[in-house]
Amino acid sequence: MTDRAFHTAVSIGVSLDGFIARPDGDIEWLTTRGAEAGETGYLEFMAGIDTLALGRRTYEKVLTFGFWPYEGKRVAVLSSTLTTDDPRVTVHRTLDELLSHLTASGAERVYVDGGRLIQTFLREDLLDEITITTAPVLIGSGVPLFGPLDQDLDLRLTAAKVLDAGFMQTTYAVTRR
Repeated sequence: MTDRAFHTAVSIGVSLDGFIARPDGDIEWLTTRGAEAGETGYLEFMAGIDTLALGRRTYEKVLTFGFWPYEGKRVAVLSSTLTTDDPRVTVHRTLDELLSHLTASGAERVYVDGGRLIQTFLREDLLDEITITTAPVLIGSGVPLFGPLDQDLDLRLTAAKVLDAGFMQTTYAVTRR
């Protein structure tokens, strides 16, 4: 889908063995180490984002933080089962419905977050940019960042930097098919 008006980006932390969360969704292995990474550019990244597209599990995880990290941003959640009266989000049942909403709302830069949603956007060739901050830890099992693809997806490295405490950050542009 190359004719869409909005740019999509991912910025996500991952263990060295490729997991974004433990099997039960726990991300303490990342949050307890995250401050050690130093400046990651996340605040600058978020300053350029006007809309977030979240998967249901990610939305539910954010609700446990005790604060709403997306103040001033439009937030759309893709879920076929979620029911909520949370005025901060709009829920969409299908990917097509979500994409139509993003276009109709005038989204320009969309932050895609959530393991399954990221995988869906990758499979559908809907991602433009991926920033991965790798934590120097092996957790052995969990929720993988990447999943099956119908074909190879070529990426072009646009930035790489070593952060503090052994963290590594790489940014890739997705090469359009």
